[in-house]
Amino acid sequence: MSVTSRARTALDIASRCRLGEAVAAIDALSRATDLKIADVELLAERYKGRRGIRRARRALSLVDAGAESPRETWLRLLLVRAGFPAPRTQIPVYDEYGQLVAALDMGWADIKLAVEYDGEHHWTSRRQFSRDIRRAEALADLGWVVVRITAEDTEGGVIARVSSAWERRV
Repeated sequence: MSVTSRARTALDIASRCRLGEAVAAIDALSRATDLKIADVELLAERYKGRRGIRRARRALSLVDAGAESPRETWLRLLLVRAGFPAPRTQIPVYDEYGQLVAALDMGWADIKLAVEYDGEHHWTSRRQFSRDIRRAEALADLGWVVVRITAEDTEGGVIARVSSAWERRV
């Protein structure tokens, strides 16, 4: 049975796949395992002349184990390509009693701006929908602006909405 290490698998993905696909796959690998990007970078250094190594290095620089889905990775990469500073992922927000209100998909805590990707379960599950309403109210009470994105949003629409929210916060 052929076996490969996590680092080697990540390097192979990063050097062979398109950038967005590679980052999403390695985000998931990082989240599911104890993959260390430094280990992959050391491996990349060993194979300097390998085909796709520059692409691999670019992909590795964008990996974030905080992404919980390929669409969250897509959204984060879109924001970075649009010129926003790299958002932090899985931002914990606590209320005045120290209770966790939310772990936001991504955003910028210093200006209290979050961007959330809402998958289908956010509107097909009545329980989740109700929980999202209470969560949104609590975040607003704590001064957060949350831009919610769905599969129906276009790239231009996402950038416009986040830009508008950014302007209100800075």
